[in-house]
Amino acid sequence: MPTQKPKSVSLIGVPTDVGAGTLGARMGPEALRVAGIAQAIARLGLDVRDCGNLVGPANPWQEAVNGFRHLSEVVQWSQLLHDATYAELQQGRLPIMLGGDHSLAIGSISAVARHCRDVGKKLRVLWFDAHADFNTATLTPSGNLHGMPVACLLGIGPQQLIEIGGQVPALRPKELRQIGIRSVDAGEKRLVHDIGIEVFDMRYIDEMGMRNAMELALALVDANTHLHVSLDVDFLDPDIAPGVGTTVRGGPTYREAQLCMEMIADTGHLASLDVVELNPALDLRNRTAELAVDLIESLFGKSTLMRHAGG
Repeated sequence: MPTQKPKSVSLIGVPTDVGAGTLGARMGPEALRVAGIAQAIARLGLDVRDCGNLVGPANPWQEAVNGFRHLSEVVQWSQLLHDATYAELQQGRLPIMLGGDHSLAIGSISAVARHCRDVGKKLRVLWFDAHADFNTATLTPSGNLHGMPVACLLGIGPQQLIEIGGQVPALRPKELRQIGIRSVDAGEKRLVHDIGIEVFDMRYIDEMGMRNAMELALALVDANTHLHVSLDVDFLDPDIAPGVGTTVRGGPTYREAQLCMEMIADTGHLASLDVVELNPALDLRNRTAELAVDLIESLFGKSTLMRHAGG
């Protein structure tokens, strides 16, 4: 399939860690900017507009209430991001959410799903993560909402979050593929199996290879598909990406991650992107942010492969 040029790109900074259990992800947007994300994408011939940072509530750093930590703040940030993402999509632009913790994907993906309903497109979400993010208030004692966005998007969670975007659930299990998973709680595992999410965990990738996993994850993506990538940088092995709050050993290598991005670029159908959980406070000389930018370049078509498009 020939590679198509994506749309004009809009960067949306979301500097918050209200959904996380470790402080620092609020600095992620600036770390990505320092690593040159706008310049890297522009070098590929794309129009890049930096919309700046959204302004939302500060992190109160309080204990969980009724099973959810900082629920009000996460709702406010998610609604802000929903509105900003939806506005860029309405203008025909490709929004990139610079996080920020992964709870924010509730806002961005709810907006993407709403846009798909508006224009009659199919939705495919590729969720790159070490974790399934399918926790609920009854499954996790921490109440950290960055462990719950998939559950919320599939209609399991607090009413204020599952209703963002105007439809419950915002996402159907068949629209989601999870890749790189290697840390799942027992209760999460049961829910993921029961609801029918397609998961390519590290065991599958070890046995079958990343190419096979990505071919299946991208199966049936076509010109009428809005392809959304939600990239949690803890998807990567911590040896190459230490700047995250929830590292899990045994993740994909640099080349495996690059292959994922290159295969997505080859489809020509990338239409929106989350980059989340980058924590500069835990990084080494902005190494993880620079790696993230490197991967994003590949996602937009910069490939080491000496072949023609579609070859």
